[in-house]
Amino acid sequence: MKLLLTGGTGYIGSHACVELLAAGHEVVIVDNLSNSSVKVLDRIEKISSVRPIFVEADVGDRAAMRSIFSLHNIAAVMHFSGSKSVGESCDLPLKYYNNNVAGTLALLEVMSDFGIKKMVFSSSASVYSEHNISPLDETMATSPTNPYGRTKLVIEEILSDLVNSDPQWSVISLRYFNPIGAHSSGLIGESPNGIPNNLIPYVAQVAVGVLPHVQVFGDDYETKDGTGVRDYIHVVDLAIAHLQALQALESLKGYGVINIGTGCGTSVLDIICFFSEVCKKDIPYKIVPRRPGDVATVYADASLANTLLDWHAKRDLKVMIEDTWRWQSLNPDGYEIQSSTISLNE
Repeated sequence: MKLLLTGGTGYIGSHACVELLAAGHEVVIVDNLSNSSVKVLDRIEKISSVRPIFVEADVGDRAAMRSIFSLHNIAAVMHFSGSKSVGESCDLPLKYYNNNVAGTLALLEVMSDFGIKKMVFSSSASVYSEHNISPLDETMATSPTNPYGRTKLVIEEILSDLVNSDPQWSVISLRYFNPIGAHSSGLIGESPNGIPNNLIPYVAQVAVGVLPHVQVFGDDYETKDGTGVRDYIHVVDLAIAHLQALQALESLKGYGVINIGTGCGTSVLDIICFFSEVCKKDIPYKIVPRRPGDVATVYADASLANTLLDWHAKRDLKVMIEDTWRWQSLNPDGYEIQSSTISLNE
């Protein structure tokens, strides 16, 4: 297939691109580079020996999207683009509704006009109600606690309504838990612009001395050490889940939501301790007030992904941290400077 990846130069999109190219698919990436680097294309090419087609554009730009669909015989779309920080979404909700919801509407309208009706959507476990008890399964109540999560839920509802209105559509929403790690080559990984919003890249930047200490948002949750517990999943396992979901679109008609996680929870302090052991450095941290919209414990019931997608998380927390540290230590400034010591090992 020739596939369109929106947000394909981002953290998850770039890893999905590598897996898709390895499976023999052609890839067209569209990204506005608001939170990514065009230099990731060189890294993807080095890993894959294939350079994906790249168009710098915003998915909300209907004219640009029409041009892309006119030039390329796209068979399906993987939709990664969107703003993704819980904290920022509380401060800038209009930005999130515009980028995530309005951008998706524009994309879907153009897809519909061109008769492209297959999509794998990047959703989030943040759509679930904070009153649910983990492990979370797909039948549980949805009631996001922050604007980011609400944008994901609104998009899921739009997709469900669209599929119900036209049975030719086939859509799977993958509800991610907490992607971490990097490609084992050290060539691609998470490289956010500015101060990281997610825990693992923040810890990694403290470990290489870019940031002074980790901020731990709250230590008074009802967890074993008072810090938040999350389900961390290796980004390569997540990328492979997209490949499996793409294959499932051929037989699973209609609309479905599927959790992608490991089914295990790890606390913030455990992550910091584990990371310290891997990098053999002390990682200083400071307890600060909770962030708006955060909840205590979230981890997945991934049995539906096991059954419907024939997918299982294979990489454990040790591998996740080791791959993160390899990426960060070789690329302390992200994609800005590439270490001459980088080499492929798979």
